[in-house]
Amino acid sequence: MGSNYKPIGDYIQLADERNKGLKVTSLLGLSISKQFIKSVANIIGTDMENYKIIRKNQFACSTMQVRRDKKMPIALYSEDTPSIISQAYPIFEIKNAKELLPEYLMMWFTRSEFDREACFHAVGGVRGSLEWEDFCGMKLPIPSLEKQQEIVREYNIIQNRIVLNNQLITKLEETAQAIYKQWFVDFEFSDKNGKPYKSNGGEMVFCEELEKKIPKGWEILDLETILEKIISKRGKSKSTMNLNSRNDEFKIPVISAMNVSKNKLIKLDTAPHIDESEFIEWMSDSKLLKDDFLLTSEAPLGELYYVANENRFALSQRLYALRTNKEIVSGWYLYLNFNTVETQKELENRSSGTTVSGIKLSELKKIKILIPSPNISNNFINQTIQIPKLIEYKCIENQKIEELKGLLLAKMTKVESELETVNNYK
Repeated sequence: MGSNYKPIGDYIQLADERNKGLKVTSLLGLSISKQFIKSVANIIGTDMENYKIIRKNQFACSTMQVRRDKKMPIALYSEDTPSIISQAYPIFEIKNAKELLPEYLMMWFTRSEFDREACFHAVGGVRGSLEWEDFCGMKLPIPSLEKQQEIVREYNIIQNRIVLNNQLITKLEETAQAIYKQWFVDFEFSDKNGKPYKSNGGEMVFCEELEKKIPKGWEILDLETILEKIISKRGKSKSTMNLNSRNDEFKIPVISAMNVSKNKLIKLDTAPHIDESEFIEWMSDSKLLKDDFLLTSEAPLGELYYVANENRFALSQRLYALRTNKEIVSGWYLYLNFNTVETQKELENRSSGTTVSGIKLSELKKIKILIPSPNISNNFINQTIQIPKLIEYKCIENQKIEELKGLLLAKMTKVESELETVNNYK
């Protein structure tokens, strides 16, 4: 470690301001993803005056069970209005912001290398906890204030772009669900005169399966009838695959249920990867196609991801890929149907298991699906199919931006060599 690396403890000091008089009421918790979260703790009968107040530019952290979690929960508080947090969390602040920026220090804490070092020091602690003295002894490079500001500025540009993309993705998803509800739940799609169907006297018939009226000409079908193909790797262990971290040869990620969350693919940077020959052998005739969608079968059950364009993923455990018969209905329609509360509830009702809830393929095939008339279905696709394509584009863009963020965090360690070059020149 270079000479310009300095102990964290030289630049920080503990803060211990208690909530006397109960002036602060906003209670926060601390997540393993290094963020503040609204606390869900039961505080009935708790003396809230003993809770700690945290103010802007102060840090809260947890030194407990760092070795077990492989991460040190730590976050920088950025709100102008103070909050309170459990007295179990150490709160600290930077002694002199003209020497070390809080945002720069937080960037250092987000590096995976920081967590690995914290785990190393926690080995000797009780219950795998990190001792405060060991935390203060950990080092980081301290460049000039101008250099810190430059790095923080670049980082914030990247972070803001990710936030904006996520906001757009959320808005697009909400729009798609709102249109789906209007057409296929409220039955207010446009009739031949361009007016809302149901409220303008569109013919309705009673459906026994749904116990409500539906537009005339629509029908209820079992999922098995709708699907052309179900891709499942259940029973096939990925331990037989030649796995590696991503590189120029191993480019294709192997995904499981843990990689599907809230209609997105996550943790692809840490997913194992395979090469082209392994992909061909593993997926054979079951490669994902455009308009397929993924469904997690257990742990957790019911998470979804729509394939807007053909993608090269190798499927692993606890995942189904569903492909519809396009003459009956599109995968996009079925994907939105599976996002509804009603279908999610039916998934849950058909699930089994004691410790882990999951759904068997035989039960999945029995789920009833409302199928609209072909002309309405086609109109819906024509009007909305660009939405999932844009969502997928923004998700891919975020993945690339995350890679760029990783490069920027790695750049922090190169500050040392830059400083040595300057000093040698002097």
